[in-house]
Amino acid sequence: MDEWEIDKPLGQCWGTGKKIEYGEEYFAALVETKEGLQRRDFCADYWQEKKPDVFCYWKTKLPHPDRKKQIFVDDEMLMAFFERLEGEREQEKINFRFVLALILMRKRRLKYDSSKIEGDKEVWRLRIAGDKQFVEVINP
Repeated sequence: MDEWEIDKPLGQCWGTGKKIEYGEEYFAALVETKEGLQRRDFCADYWQEKKPDVFCYWKTKLPHPDRKKQIFVDDEMLMAFFERLEGEREQEKINFRFVLALILMRKRRLKYDSSKIEGDKEVWRLRIAGDKQFVEVINP
């Protein structure tokens, strides 16, 4: 199985080179490169003006290194990432979508229904919580 990591913030705008100050809001994004999905951080001014082409993004603040880390991930953002990855063929994106499915199952946004084998792949059928809609995800 492939392993992947999203880099930590560098404290610098990728578009301008400007330093992002502690506590300052900025946009973190995943962009598609030849090496796969990579993180890029953009200061708010650059983001608003240039609107860079990215795979997905989230708005955040650069944390103070001496303060306790607050962990917060919005469920709607996770669902949006999950839905956006539907139908992707690249292994890295299939893996990422599966991890998102596991997180969403733990948060009770998706519920396991069944699984089947298609070719050499196991495919899980999941129900979206509060909905009658089902989605499928490949177990890598």
